[in-house]
Amino acid sequence: MAARGLVHGPLGENCLHVCVDMQRLFGVDGPWAVPWTEKVVPAIEELVARQPERTLFTRFIPAKRPGEGPGMWASYYRRWAEVTLSRIDPGLIELMPQLRRFVPPAKLVDKRVYSPWTEGHLDALLHGSAVNTLVITGGETDVCVLATVLGAIDRGFRVVLVTDAICSSADETHDALMELYCSRFSEQVEAVTMREVTDNWQ
Repeated sequence: MAARGLVHGPLGENCLHVCVDMQRLFGVDGPWAVPWTEKVVPAIEELVARQPERTLFTRFIPAKRPGEGPGMWASYYRRWAEVTLSRIDPGLIELMPQLRRFVPPAKLVDKRVYSPWTEGHLDALLHGSAVNTLVITGGETDVCVLATVLGAIDRGFRVVLVTDAICSSADETHDALMELYCSRFSEQVEAVTMREVTDNWQ
């Protein structure tokens, strides 16, 4: 589905760019490769370069060892034993090199589940701030981006989803989620292009 534009007007000073999990772990040579990252990283890099102090990166941190984690996460990490911290190059959890250079002033929030909200770190960081709008980029559209968007909606944030700066390893579910964002959440998610963001964020 095509981008719908900034239906609630230009972006202001109370806006934060949240870039979801753009880590080497998900790069084209990573163990959880998302080939589309190569296409979206240049656009994300351009946006971060314009607003590094208004950028927050999330990082997905795997369990330390196979079988660790609460409930079904233990089963998950038996299935994905080769991606636990005890078995991978620790550098794989770092941001992609094009983006890592912006930290600081950009901030980092680490998480051990799909959502950046569940463990409370993002809520704590935003508590007492004037931020009321989140511009969301990154991956994957149908997993961690979805969890980020839903948590933001529940907390009442204006959500601006940058359609040409999010990606998934599965084209079919990426397309399905774009339809979902634009139809079922039409009042709460503004699907826009990167050009619309950069032209309207002063």
